[in-house]
Amino acid sequence: MVIKVGTRGSKLALAQTDWVISQLKPFYPKINFEKVIIKTTGDKILDSPLSKIGGKGLFVKEIEEALLRGEIDFAVHSMKDIPSLIPKDLEIACIPQRESPFDVWISNYENISELSSYSKIGTSSLRRLSQLKRLRKDLEILPLRGNVDTRLRKWREGQFDGIILAEAGLKRLGIEINYKRLTIDEMVPAVGQGALGIEIRKDDLKIKEILSKIHSETTAICVKVERTFLKTLEGGCQVPMGAYCWIENSKLFVIGFISDLEGERFYKLREEGSVFEPEKLGEILAKNLLKAGGKEILKEIYKRE
Repeated sequence: MVIKVGTRGSKLALAQTDWVISQLKPFYPKINFEKVIIKTTGDKILDSPLSKIGGKGLFVKEIEEALLRGEIDFAVHSMKDIPSLIPKDLEIACIPQRESPFDVWISNYENISELSSYSKIGTSSLRRLSQLKRLRKDLEILPLRGNVDTRLRKWREGQFDGIILAEAGLKRLGIEINYKRLTIDEMVPAVGQGALGIEIRKDDLKIKEILSKIHSETTAICVKVERTFLKTLEGGCQVPMGAYCWIENSKLFVIGFISDLEGERFYKLREEGSVFEPEKLGEILAKNLLKAGGKEILKEIYKRE
C-alpha cells in the first residue's frame, strides 16, 4: 500500500515529514509512505516580510488544494503556519508530540541586555519584533527571511549582531550551535510553535485511523487553547501576538500577549482553566486582552491596511 504525503520542499519541512514517517513506520512496516513536494506561495516570495504579503495560509494553500484534489493522502504542516480557519472538507486529524515551543537567541553576546545601542537584530516576525522592542528600545531590528541555514549564514557573515530562531527548527534539523533559550517572560512563542499538524480529507477515516497511532492528546489540547485564542482575536501575521499553553497538575495554564507594532502598548496576561474546556480558556484569554486594550490595537492595525 502506498500513502502519499504532501510537504513543502524546504529542508525543515522535509525533516518534519521524515520524522512523521519514522514515527508511523514501526506501526505500519508494510506501508510505503511516499513524499510529494509541493511549492507554496510562501516559498516563492522570499524578499518580503510575511506580514506584508498576506501572512497566514501562504505555506499551506497549495498543499490543501492537492489534498482536496486527491493527489495526496495527508499533509504535514508546521502548526503555526495553519490559519485558524481551514477548508470545510479538511481537518487536522493528528497533532504529534510537540517539540520545543521556545525561541532562542543566537549571538556572540550571551544576553540581549549586553548589546550596545543600535546593534542589529534579525527577525521578520512582528511577534518577536514587538517583544524585542519591549526589552530594548534602542536596538535596530531588521528583516530576516529565508530558511534556517540562510538565516544562520547571514548572522555568521556579520550582517546581524544577533538573530532569533525557533528552537524546534534547530532541533529537527540537527543543527548544533550555541544559543540561549528565551524564557516565556522574555519571548512569548507563536501560537502552535513547535507542534506539527497533520491534515487530511474529513471523510478519509482509514488515514485518520493510521495517524491516530502518533496523535498526542496533551499537545492537541494545548494547541487548541492557543488556536482558539488566535481565532477569537482574529489575528494574522499583521498583528504582534503570541500564546503558549501548558499542563501542570492536571490544569491548563496559558500566557498570551498582544502589542502595537512599536511594542509601546503591550498587554500580557496569564490565565488558567480546565483541561476539559480548552476552547473556553482560549476565549477567556483573548477577551481579557481585548478588554485590556487589544481592541484599540486591532482597530488601528487594520485601519492602516
